[in-house]
Amino acid sequence: MNVIVAETAGFCFGVRRAVDTVYEQTERKRVVRPIYTCGPIIHNEEVVRDLESRGVSVLDEEEIEAASGGTVIIRSHGVGRRTCERLEEQGFQIVDATCPFVKKIHRIVQEESAKGRTIVIIGNAAHPEVKGIRGWCPERAYVVETPEEASELTLLAGTKLCIVSQTTFNYNKFQLLVEIILKKSYDSIVVNTICSATHERQAEARQLASKVDVMLVIGGKHSSNTQKLYEICRRECNSTYHIQTVRDLDPRWLEGKRSVGITAGASTPNHIIEEVHTNVRIKF
Repeated sequence: MNVIVAETAGFCFGVRRAVDTVYEQTERKRVVRPIYTCGPIIHNEEVVRDLESRGVSVLDEEEIEAASGGTVIIRSHGVGRRTCERLEEQGFQIVDATCPFVKKIHRIVQEESAKGRTIVIIGNAAHPEVKGIRGWCPERAYVVETPEEASELTLLAGTKLCIVSQTTFNYNKFQLLVEIILKKSYDSIVVNTICSATHERQAEARQLASKVDVMLVIGGKHSSNTQKLYEICRRECNSTYHIQTVRDLDPRWLEGKRSVGITAGASTPNHIIEEVHTNVRIKF
C-alpha cells in the first residue's frame, strides 16, 4: 500500500510555541506554582493529559475568581482584554503564549475600532480564538460563519466595517462570505488574517485527498482546524475518516485499498502522526 503523509501535518508554529512554553514552565525551579493553562493549551487530549501528569491544571475562565494565584499560561488561541485584567487582579503570574498571528488580529481590531469601524469576524463564535478577538473590540463585534449569516448581516447605512478572520478558517469559505458582505456596499476594509500555515495545510490536504483511495485526518475531536481539514478532504475523497489516535483506526477502512493519505490538525503531536503512519504501512 502506498502511504503518503502531508508535509504540513502536525503542530503549527503557534501551537508548538505554546506547548513548548508550558513544558518549559514545568521545568523552571523559580516558577510560581501551581501552574495553570487558561483553557486547554491545545485541543488535543493526549497532550493535555501529559501536562496534567506534570502538575499543570486547566483553568476555565469562570474559575478565575475562585483561584488563589500561581502561574497561568495563555494558550495560542489568546484571550480577551478583560480576562487578562481578571487574571492580574487575582495575582497570577501571566505567561502569554498567544500565537503572534492571533495577537496581530487583536491589534487590528483595537486600532480599527478606535477609528470608528465596526468589526466583523469571519469564524465560529463559539471558538476560543474568536471569543478572544471579540474581547479586544471596544464596541460590539459581529461574527459571521455561514452564507446565511452573511446575507442577514444588516447595519445602518454609512457604517464602516473592518472584516477579519479566525486564523484557522477555510480560505475559500472566507472569500465567499466576504463577497456577500461587500455586495451590501458598506465602507469596508478586509484584512485576510487566515494564517498562511493554515492555508498551505488546507491546500495540501485538498490535493492529497484527490489522489488517494482513503484519507485519514488526525486531530482532537474539538479541534476546529482539524474539522475543517476533514470537511475539505471529504469533498475530494468519500473514504475520509477523522481519528484522534491509532486506536480509532478501523482496519475495514483500508481493505482492498491501494493508497492512503494522512494529514493532521495543527494541534496533533508528531508522535501520534508517526504511530498512525507506521501502523498503516506495516499492517497493510
